[in-house]
Amino acid sequence: MNDWAPIAKEYDPLKAGSIDGTDEEPHDRAIWRAMLARYVPNKGVTGDPHLTLFVARLNLQTTEEKLKEVFSRYGDIRKIRLVRDLVTGFSKGYAFIEYKEERALLKAHRDANRLVIDQHEVFVDFELERTLKGWIPRRLGGGFGGKKESGQLRFGGRDRPFRKPINLPNMKNDFYGEGSAEKRNWSREGTRDWRARDRDHERSRDKRWPERDRSWASGESERERDSKEERSRGRERKDRDR
Repeated sequence: MNDWAPIAKEYDPLKAGSIDGTDEEPHDRAIWRAMLARYVPNKGVTGDPHLTLFVARLNLQTTEEKLKEVFSRYGDIRKIRLVRDLVTGFSKGYAFIEYKEERALLKAHRDANRLVIDQHEVFVDFELERTLKGWIPRRLGGGFGGKKESGQLRFGGRDRPFRKPINLPNMKNDFYGEGSAEKRNWSREGTRDWRARDRDHERSRDKRWPERDRSWASGESERERDSKEERSRGRERKDRDR
């Protein structure tokens, strides 16, 4: 936990797929693909990676001229590369802007993030492909960020930094007798007392039931005798009247 940081210093696909960077098992197939990938940065890309800005979530209609108009306010631009589809030539929605000075790069990184360009809120970060060790692009299951909560989210970048893990102390539950020895002994003694009381109660109840049965039986016999005596008295009276 001492080396934990909200922004990844080295790219690890397994950690990038975890909200706090502590996962030990991949939770989706894209992470497996990124872990098995052997990606080599594009050697055809020129320019200084430490002076290059990454701009994403662009409107597909945004052009190089529009990007130059917006980002030149932060400093002198050396080159703009808007990534396009090789077949159709249409924009893919992201670009790389290389500045001449580091001061301009830092200013654009600080102020241009979430800037609205052509009705689109853009995302701005440093270039990571050639500067972050172990980088795996999003098309291979890596990358950072992600807009949809139900989609492929990656953490450790500017868009979605790691959340600090919550370390809870190991607290024992006394309800199951996991506390101190005194409490465990007390709970055991208490259960024994209750069990002894239950047994005594059962025994006394078993003793009382036969007595009640006998009393009920005797009560029924007395009633029968009373009714027989009454019937016999009634017969005697009838005989006398005759």
